[in-house]
Amino acid sequence: MTRSRRPLRLALIGWGAINRRVAELLAERSHADIGIVAVAVRNPAAASDIPSGAKLITTLGELAGLDLDLVVEAAGREAVGIWGEAALAAAPSFAVASTSAFCDDALLDRLIAAAESRGSQLLIPPGALAGIDGIAAASLLPLDEVIHRIVKPPAAWKGTSAEGLIALDEITEATAFFSGTAREAASRFPQNANVAVISALAGIGLDRTRVELVADPSAGGNGHELSARGAFGKLDIAIENRPLAANPKSSEMTALGLVKLIENRVRTLVR
Repeated sequence: MTRSRRPLRLALIGWGAINRRVAELLAERSHADIGIVAVAVRNPAAASDIPSGAKLITTLGELAGLDLDLVVEAAGREAVGIWGEAALAAAPSFAVASTSAFCDDALLDRLIAAAESRGSQLLIPPGALAGIDGIAAASLLPLDEVIHRIVKPPAAWKGTSAEGLIALDEITEATAFFSGTAREAASRFPQNANVAVISALAGIGLDRTRVELVADPSAGGNGHELSARGAFGKLDIAIENRPLAANPKSSEMTALGLVKLIENRVRTLVR
């Protein structure tokens, strides 16, 4: 006998550049076994173009009763605290893209407790990174250090705290303007260094993971260099991502990683 699998019922929290790209990619890939049944937003007027058949919701209570399998957040760090417990109550899995929210230990603890009480899972996608599965596996043995270097063009740092630390329009070569912990980086630069929380949670935590932020006029995209050392051995990996067309502070890989996470919930062969 062959067991049939019902189509995955997906809700998206946020309708910005990342989730719009996720929906676009899912539509392009013609998934009959994945349905976006709801999109949650704060401003309904900005979400008139949500996927056909999806319900536009604005309140926590509207998540209940949708018989969801997965909720994916990409709406900014405040949305994690607002929607998190309701998402974990409404679905067996809640994936968080705005991981800078987890610089707040109390929030992370609260959502873990909510997931445990409901028998749900709190999922951390790989974001714009490569090699996160390796760091997570390596952390089963003692890790000595994890260093995360984030390199982006000056334009990607505009509108952030970087403008108070470096003359972005004047630099002519790669220039580091911040060095500190993953917690500090993600707290001060949530749009650009949100991803540092992912490498930190995979490895040795927010306060031991070291982060360096760099503006580079010659950078062709948003780059990440990860280095880990420990009982497992050594890991060094680099990736340069194409920025999202709608938001240069985010990377195409962030949306691709979410699509892979969603598709893996219905795949027979998970990779």
